[in-house]
Amino acid sequence: MRVHMKEHPAENINFVGSPDSIPATELFPDLVTNPHGGYLKGIRYREDLTQVQLAEATGIPRRHISEMENGKRVIGKERAQKLAAALHIDYRMLL
Repeated sequence: MRVHMKEHPAENINFVGSPDSIPATELFPDLVTNPHGGYLKGIRYREDLTQVQLAEATGIPRRHISEMENGKRVIGKERAQKLAAALHIDYRMLL
């Protein structure tokens, strides 16, 4: 059973189409320096998977997934293909 330990930063943001719209990069500065890791983290969250569950589905160690999400490890084509298959996306979105 998955238990949320903290609220996702984007859960309560509702700026789409309002005059108060601001760029996502202002809300999430990591998107500027680590767009692929941020995308990986967002898609994993959307699919309601923990890092452990994604690691089990792909065979990639959980620690490596964490490092990829935080920009400390390059995703690479082979890993992108494994992650994409588990997350139901095109692997090129992670490169």
